[in-house]
Amino acid sequence: MKKVFKVALVAVCIMLAGNFAKAQSKIGYIAQDEVITLLPELKTVQTQMAAYSKTWSDQLTGMNETYQKAVKEYQDQEKTMTDAAKSAKVGEIQDIQKRIQEQQELANKQVDAKSQEYMKPLFDKVRGAITAVAKEKGYAYVINTSQTELLVAPDADNLVAAVKLKLGLK
Repeated sequence: MKKVFKVALVAVCIMLAGNFAKAQSKIGYIAQDEVITLLPELKTVQTQMAAYSKTWSDQLTGMNETYQKAVKEYQDQEKTMTDAAKSAKVGEIQDIQKRIQEQQELANKQVDAKSQEYMKPLFDKVRGAITAVAKEKGYAYVINTSQTELLVAPDADNLVAAVKLKLGLK
C-alpha cells in the first residue's frame, strides 16, 4: 500500500510540475514583414534588385524583338517561299520561342535567388532583434504572423513595437 501511495504521489508531482512549466511558457507574435519594410536598408536592396532585374528584362526584350522580326519576315515572305524554306523558317521561329521561354525561366530563378541573397541580412537582423526581445521579455515562442494568421491574440504579446525599438526604428 505504501508503494502505491508513493507511486501516486510521484505521478501527481510530475503532473503538477508539467502543468507549472506549461503555465510559464509565454507565446508572443510579430509581423516580421512589417518590421522589414521599415528598415532603411530595404531601399538599397530594392534598388539593387531593380537593377539586377533590368539586366534580365533588357536581355528578354532583345530576344522578343528578334522573335518579332523573324515572325514578320516569315509573314512578309511566306507567299514566295518554298515549302523547305517555310519549314526552316518555322523551325527557326520555334527555336527562338524555346530560347525565350528557357531564358525567362532562368531569369525568374536567378532573380529569386538574388532576392533571397540580398534579403538574407535583413531577415537575419530582424530575427536577431526578435530573439533578443523574446529573451528579454521571457517569451518561449514567437509566431510570425506574416506567415500565419492569428485569430485571437492579446495585444500585450505583440512584439512589433519592442522589436522596432530594439532596431531603432520609428
